[in-house]
Amino acid sequence: MDRRRFLGLAAKGAVGAAALGVAGCEQAGVMPPDQVESAVSDDASLPTLAWQMATSWPPSLDTIFGGAKTVADQVSAMTSGKFTIQPRAAGELAPGLEVLNVVEQGAVPIGHTSAYYYIGKSPITTFGTTLPFGLTARQQNAWLYEAGGLEVLQEVYAARFNTIQFPAGNTGVQMGGWFNKEINSVADMKGLKMRIPGLGGQVMDRLGVTVQVLPAGEIFQALQTGAIDAAEWVGPYDDEKLSFHKAASFYYFPGWWEPGPTLEIQINLDEWNKLPEQYQEVLKTAAYTANTTMMARYDAKNPAALSRLINDADITLLPFPDDVLQAAEESAFELFDETAADDTDFGSILTEWSAFREEIQAWHGLAERGYLQYVGRSR
Repeated sequence: MDRRRFLGLAAKGAVGAAALGVAGCEQAGVMPPDQVESAVSDDASLPTLAWQMATSWPPSLDTIFGGAKTVADQVSAMTSGKFTIQPRAAGELAPGLEVLNVVEQGAVPIGHTSAYYYIGKSPITTFGTTLPFGLTARQQNAWLYEAGGLEVLQEVYAARFNTIQFPAGNTGVQMGGWFNKEINSVADMKGLKMRIPGLGGQVMDRLGVTVQVLPAGEIFQALQTGAIDAAEWVGPYDDEKLSFHKAASFYYFPGWWEPGPTLEIQINLDEWNKLPEQYQEVLKTAAYTANTTMMARYDAKNPAALSRLINDADITLLPFPDDVLQAAEESAFELFDETAADDTDFGSILTEWSAFREEIQAWHGLAERGYLQYVGRSR
């Protein structure tokens, strides 16, 4: 798609928002739900639409699949049922790792997925999810909503994938995953077969790991049968649901490759452009709600799940050795530089992202870390 046409559409959307009385809308340009609902209910000419949503998740993972469900529920509620979306499990409309492909093609109008599953299409997609040793969930939201990250990514998605996307969930910093043997040094990583996607997988490859990318529903069997030696998913709540503690004994932290991964809804741009402006605002607001809600749910559910795993399961909880973290960080930033040299768009975004990362991590290192270190000592 022509970039100027896309930016023109964005400007038209802004005018439409002002016409709806949302020139002063809150929270990263997202229209408050009551105003969206009012704008929709006041317009009897709005069409009745029923969309199917492809997702990368099994419904049993109620937090992450719940992000898709929150979007659907909010859209229906704000349109009084005139616009409905049905989230479908991974494999029903598309394989879990093919959501962007079917949305790009127009076979499905909307999907809920992790952008970094598609780094094979473009390494830029990793910015939509997370980078190793990158931004926490709060920092990621700040970059996307307030520092121009989402705007530049939407330009790229429009040009490369005929798609527009919005953040619609975050898991927070993840665990380092499940291993069938103890990791005492970076040398112990060599030869391991591990399920890990995104640039984190490419970093692991540089540490001598044989990397596989599997959807959630296939990980347990691969780990249990020895097809893989290690796997990461999200954290205690989801990992317990997937029974990883029954297939591996060593549980590592932190998940340096996913410090604050964003999930997103992806919408075919042709279908997006057909929508009335009110419905576009509905989708933006629903995605924002899902983005906030998912993180809150993980934060509420993970502590109890971790306690159950530690107290009731025969597992050993361990930090990654310092030399593993140091080698991974060095390899990660080497990989970023090499990718930037090969892809100028990636390099341009990396420059802006790196400057933002340096400033916000200095601030959080002072305020957040200082507070957490004190309360951690006082327990």
